[in-house]
Amino acid sequence: MYSDRINALPPYLFATIDEAKAEIKAKGVDVIDLGVGDPDQPTPEHIVDSMCQAVRDPSTHRYPSYTGMLEFRKAATDWCRESRGLDLDPVSETLTLIGSKEGVAHIPLAFINPGDVALCPDPAYPVYKIGTQFAGGEAHIMPLLEENGFLPDLDAIPKDILGRTKLMFLNYPNNPTSATADKKYFEEVVQFARDNDIVVVHDNAYSEMTYDGYKAPSFLEVDGAMEVGMELFSMSKTYNMTGWRLGFAVGNKDIIAGFGKAKSNIDSGAFNAVQMAGITALSSSQQCVADMNKMYTERRNVLLKGLDEMGIDVKPPKATFYIWAPVPSGYDSIGFSKLLLENAGIVATPGVGFGKHGEGYIRFALTQSVDRLSEAVSRMSELNI
Repeated sequence: MYSDRINALPPYLFATIDEAKAEIKAKGVDVIDLGVGDPDQPTPEHIVDSMCQAVRDPSTHRYPSYTGMLEFRKAATDWCRESRGLDLDPVSETLTLIGSKEGVAHIPLAFINPGDVALCPDPAYPVYKIGTQFAGGEAHIMPLLEENGFLPDLDAIPKDILGRTKLMFLNYPNNPTSATADKKYFEEVVQFARDNDIVVVHDNAYSEMTYDGYKAPSFLEVDGAMEVGMELFSMSKTYNMTGWRLGFAVGNKDIIAGFGKAKSNIDSGAFNAVQMAGITALSSSQQCVADMNKMYTERRNVLLKGLDEMGIDVKPPKATFYIWAPVPSGYDSIGFSKLLLENAGIVATPGVGFGKHGEGYIRFALTQSVDRLSEAVSRMSELNI
């Protein structure tokens, strides 16, 4: 009854985790969920107030612009200029997204013909590969290996694959590995894209979630990047707005135009009231972001200390709210996550769920309070791993 593209899909990772979590909860277990990366803190009050005011305005109740409110796109480009020094045109080089997931899923429709290739990292957010497959394209896997700093080895991509490649997905700071990329690596990517006529899509959803004085660069800061690519920014993690579904794409005007043409035939744009709240988020004081990062730093340190005491060595991540930890000897990623859930009531994501190169790791999301993380550490220590 289902289409071949649906039948070919594996079960969506987090839906499977939710089912297992529900089974354990039904047994009366107090579950500590460190699985899905969904912030546990509320959206800042000034953003919520802005939304309440906007939604009462009847003018926001009508169809929005396909490309997004110009006022929101202007706020996005102003934010990019102030935070990253980017000079972008809000009209031709900016596009509003209904969350960056929607953007990732629809981008291949604008650039991929059946049989074309998109370069997709592994382990990675599953939608890079799925969006490519839905467009009739072929996802060629770029392994993210610890010995390479979890960066794709561009020289390892076969020449016959490059001859059919139209897109390349990157994501730094990275989900799930929490790895970062510097401008030198982005310069290599720009030259690689030029040499092979590839559109680069940099998913920068965790751009502001950084610690210990680290500031994540924009791909578009690198000379030549505007010629070959675009960058996606998300309001979800930066402002605790995962349920609001709002983000934006910036980059080369021709690439943005092609992407916008695909979107205009698929969706009707983001709700204007949400975009007005987004303007408030982008244009107001960013102290809420600094406070959030301080909170996640404290949580990170609690979990890292506990893992270290159990003999699980993890380098402190400089960005994202994930801990990408090697599983103990004698376990694979699914087996260890099952042990944590069934014996300690802790939900964590098996690395293999992000692709075969995630095997041997497990991802913890820092989406619980310090007290709950301390409790999780206590429960894990009792397992005598």
